[in-house]
Amino acid sequence: MRRRDFITLLGGTTVVVMCGVSVMGTTNKATAAPPFARQTVGFKNGAIVLSGALYKPPGNGPFPALIWNHGSEKVPDAGPQFDAVASIFVPAGYVVFAPVRRGHGRSKGQYIVDVVQQTRMSQGFEAANRLTVQLLETEQLDDQLAGLAYLKQLAFVSPDRMAVAGCSYGGIETLLGAERNVGYKVAISLSPAALSWDHNILLRKRLMQAVQGIKIPMLLLQPARDASLEPSRVLGAEAIRLGKPFTTKVYPDSGPEDERGHCFGGAKGMHVWADDAKAFLAANMPRA
Repeated sequence: MRRRDFITLLGGTTVVVMCGVSVMGTTNKATAAPPFARQTVGFKNGAIVLSGALYKPPGNGPFPALIWNHGSEKVPDAGPQFDAVASIFVPAGYVVFAPVRRGHGRSKGQYIVDVVQQTRMSQGFEAANRLTVQLLETEQLDDQLAGLAYLKQLAFVSPDRMAVAGCSYGGIETLLGAERNVGYKVAISLSPAALSWDHNILLRKRLMQAVQGIKIPMLLLQPARDASLEPSRVLGAEAIRLGKPFTTKVYPDSGPEDERGHCFGGAKGMHVWADDAKAFLAANMPRA
């Protein structure tokens, strides 16, 4: 069993340093087919028609629920990602809803990566970086919140027991969603802005601002070989300064190589952080 050193800092902020060989949650892979049905649903953000993947535990509920924010991948709903997330949280008693933001998968609208790349080619890197922040904190966030509104009105969901999580662009969206004080009680952000940290100072500043506005318990997780570990260090330090209920954890550089990179390699690496995420929810989600 790996030794885990927990260092509790000001304001309840905790930094977890992992040493040794094994990792919490490595016993069960999260990529197996889920033992529950996936329902593809439609919802709207204004005039934009969006899609989402919905999963629920057996029974009538009401259940706590978790919004999963996907990353920048073009078709997040075509692979194993959503099923893998559901395999973690549905057995723990959560409804899981993965809203697919505009331009991704089945959702209508312009794909953010294409829009940013076109701006970079025509106006340069600074304009593209500025547009990235603008889109993430406006229409992309609004799509997430439209998914949250859809989820809250379902009869089997407890609207007072909502969590939000996501990786990469989804980790950014998790921070921005938590900042808005829209009813989330717990947030779990994986690899937020790790791919953008070194070249987009505007995004770094925006996430610092988000940390300042977040009032709920936040868990920020990164693999050892993420593109940058500065999100944990910098955002964690800001949370400490402000006395926020913010926990950061960087996993050890061990295990399969493809699970030590950005977002833990996606669905196949979700088992690495699954137990930590469930424990964080269990400790911080209000009871019914």
